[in-house]
This record gives sequence, structure tokens and C-alpha cells, in this order.
Amino acid sequence: MPSSPDPALEQTAGQAPAARPNGPLVLLAALVTVVLWASAFIGIRGAGPHFDPGALALLRMAVGTLALGVIALRRGIRVPARRHLLLVAVWGVGWFCVYNLALNAAERTLDAGTAAMVVNLAPLMVVVFSGLFLREGFPKPLIIGAPLAFLGVVLIGMTSHTDAGLDVTGLLLALLAAVMYAGCTLLQKHLLSAGADSTTLTFFGAAAGTVALLPWTGSMIHAVQTAPLDATLWVVYLGIFPTAVAFTTWAYVLQRSTAGQTSATTYVVPAIAILLSWLILGEVPTPLMLLGGALCLLGVLVTRMRWRRRVS
Repeated sequence: MPSSPDPALEQTAGQAPAARPNGPLVLLAALVTVVLWASAFIGIRGAGPHFDPGALALLRMAVGTLALGVIALRRGIRVPARRHLLLVAVWGVGWFCVYNLALNAAERTLDAGTAAMVVNLAPLMVVVFSGLFLREGFPKPLIIGAPLAFLGVVLIGMTSHTDAGLDVTGLLLALLAAVMYAGCTLLQKHLLSAGADSTTLTFFGAAAGTVALLPWTGSMIHAVQTAPLDATLWVVYLGIFPTAVAFTTWAYVLQRSTAGQTSATTYVVPAIAILLSWLILGEVPTPLMLLGGALCLLGVLVTRMRWRRRVS
């Protein structure tokens, strides 16, 4: 006959889900992640004309992997279980190689709004598949907030269409980026739940992605030799901050929250990107973009709420 559960442990287990997702450190880490990922759009625009998608991805990941190595060494490297090493490599290649290549290439043929709309299908995919396969369920705040935030992304995207028409190849690449985003988020959550150290996992994954990008070494060297210094510095920025720092804080949040809730938080990124474009590039947002940004913020706020049923 199994022994009865320890009441103290039972109480701790019952309290953890309610306390951890919205803890101050988790919210701060989420804020750092979305701000740095929003700034990546500025960096990609600054470097994109001088680096092809592969060269940009390789230099960004080489710098990012080096920075992540420093972070991992300071915190202590804990190698994942042998049975998880293949999954770690698959995750790293998918997230840091295929996703970056697909997104960089898509943004060369699609306007930013269309690319954002397609890629931001990913958090909705994560909400659905994490509920089905990770047994996270379908909390009402997430089901209401995530589509509301996506509507905001659609409104932002409606203001940036060009007259050149939609490029089918660009759409497929953006869709591939969305699938990689969703699949890698779910796989990362699985690895973290299985006991993988978040910092070491991010470093190993980034290293695997960098190795997969090595075929673009020649293109990267040529781009560094010919690109203006400010474009190269933008790529270095992308490697240190939106990659090394932001993926470290992303893993911290994902380990302490559900995959659906964490991915839905990234709907704040388009709203912050609008603000940064306004402040840094002088691109004044339209009223529709401001409305879309407000819906993104409102939707994410709803996903972070905890609704409880009243018990009579």
C-alpha cells in the first residue's frame, strides 16, 4: 500500500503553479527577453543590406555562442543526460540555424508586417500543442489573450503591405520560421521539464546551430570585409543581446512558466518594436499601428492573469 503524501510537500506543490509564473524575477526576465527581441528587428534592418541570410545568421550565432559560453562557464556547465543529447542538437539546429535562416530570408522578400503576422502564428501553435501534448491544458486567460494579441499583430501588419504583391517563397519561409519557433519552444520545454540545465542547454543548442551554419563561412568573411563597420557592429549586438542574453532569460522564464504562457508573452515584441522604430529610426507609427500595439499589450496582460472560480 503506497504511503500517504506529505502534507507539506502537497501544499508546496499546490502553491508552486500559482506563485512562480508571475514572480517578479520571472516578469523581469520576460521583459528583458521581449525588449531585446524587439530590438533585433532594428539590428537586422541595419545589417541586412550588407549580409546575406546565411552570413548574418553565422556571425550572429558565432558571437552569441561565445557570449553564451562565458555565461555557462560562470554559472557552471551541467551536461544534459546522454539520452537527451540528440534532442538538444536537434533543438539547437532547428532554433538557431533553420529558424534564423528562414526568418532572415523571408524578410528579404516580404514586408516586415506580413513576416510578423506569419511568424506570430507560432505562439498560437504553442498554446494549442502544449495544451494537447504537454498537458498544460487550455486556461481561459490564455485562450482569450493569445488570439487578442495576435489580432493586434494583424492590425500592425496591415499598415506595412507593399504594392509589389505577396511573394510565395517568402510566405513559405516565414511559415517555416513559425513552425520552427513553435516546435523548438515545445521541445525546449520538454528538455527543461526533464531536468536539463537552462543555461547549459542554451549554450549547447547555440553551438549546434553555429556548427550547422558553417557552410556560410566564406560568405560571412566576405561580408565582414566589405560591409560598413556599423553594419558589422549591429550583427555583434544581435549576437550578444538578442541572442545570448535574451535566450538565457527566455529559458529562465520557460522553465518557470508554461510553454503557452511564455510564448504568448512574445506578442509584446511587435508593440515594443514600433516604439523602438519610432525612437531610433524616426518612423512615426500610424493610428492603426498604435491600436494594434495596444491590443498586443492587452492580450499579453490577459494571458498573465490568473482567474479562479469562486467556491461556494
